[in-house]
Amino acid sequence: MFSQHVSKNLSAYCHGELNDEESRGVAEHLLGCQRCRREFEEIKLGVKFAEHLPHTSAPASLWSEIEAALPERSRSINSRTKSSRLIPDFGWQRVAAVCALLLLAMAVGIFWYSSRQSKNATQVADKDKLQQTIHPGNSTDINPNIVENPSTTNNIAPPVAPGSNDKPAETIIASRADGQSWEVARLAGTPTIGATQIEGSGRLAVGEWLETDGTSRAQINVADIGQVDIGPNSRVRLVGTRSTEHRLSLQRGRLHAFISAPPRLFIVETPSATAIDLGCSYTLEVDDAGRSILHVTSGWVALELKGRESIVPAGAICVTQPGKGPGTPYFDDASARFREALSRLDFHNGGAKALSIVLAEAREYDTLTLWHLLSRVEGAERNRVYERLATLITPPQGVTREGVLRLDKEMLDLW
Repeated sequence: MFSQHVSKNLSAYCHGELNDEESRGVAEHLLGCQRCRREFEEIKLGVKFAEHLPHTSAPASLWSEIEAALPERSRSINSRTKSSRLIPDFGWQRVAAVCALLLLAMAVGIFWYSSRQSKNATQVADKDKLQQTIHPGNSTDINPNIVENPSTTNNIAPPVAPGSNDKPAETIIASRADGQSWEVARLAGTPTIGATQIEGSGRLAVGEWLETDGTSRAQINVADIGQVDIGPNSRVRLVGTRSTEHRLSLQRGRLHAFISAPPRLFIVETPSATAIDLGCSYTLEVDDAGRSILHVTSGWVALELKGRESIVPAGAICVTQPGKGPGTPYFDDASARFREALSRLDFHNGGAKALSIVLAEAREYDTLTLWHLLSRVEGAERNRVYERLATLITPPQGVTREGVLRLDKEMLDLW
């Protein structure tokens, strides 16, 4: 969506080293730039490989051999300046051999990872369980101004690597969970698993509920891919755990997830949508009516329900409602008037009047919202969204008005 690529900032973005404004700019750019998105996923893959390399100390004899290989002049300098020990003139064959072995290992790993991805081309979506938690009576209130069109939801391209519709390679991150359970640590108060209070730590098995009262907090270790902090007055269940998918259900309350894993490995069900982690950290809250609000602090999250999808980058928020699914995402510094009009448009039949406010209030950063709206409105309203979007961000070469209005996937991905 921006003309300048952000390659030089991708490593810092991946490691959370950018300030809020820089991080938001990179996140929005990745939403519409396939080239930078591919580079970002390659960086994340490299980080995951590096995290799994064994830590081995060099044998003590190696340094003696290196020093013995130095010429007399270098040894005399070494005796006067200790720092020169790290800069030998000879012994490069040994260093080159080690580097070659590391490069070979990385090449084999990347080839193996790609081949595994190509064999796992089908995503697993447990939508039957999700639909059981939706209140069917609310489904009749869906805003007629918002188009429910499953064939166009994939126009919103998630920021994942090529072939990301494939399942993550099950051997890249192997679950070390004890059977079908996760470790839970008490952070405050008296959280419970079933009827059992957690004194120091416990284990949450598949099918069991973890509950906290108004003064309790707990932390769940999600296999070996991250942690989830559970806030007060929360109820969460472990739905399933295996090497290709880890799934929780948040019935009510608040959780904060810190996940470092390939896309679509960690999933949280709520009564109004399913949150699919794309490698990130985020806060998710569910109220007693089943409504939820997602706030992403790094990376990306996809919210899905019955073919309707919202892609939420770092710094953005998305609200969901039972029977209606995810609303349209917006950045957390959007104006109050913009947010209120967007809520009316998504959930309260706001119509043309609410859309007019959204378009008038939209800034360049708010093109995230307008881009999602393209596939959610139709006719004259889609024309209006396109006009405002094109004013804020010039369509790149190869993107035409006609193609965008018919929701051409390649053009929307380019933009």
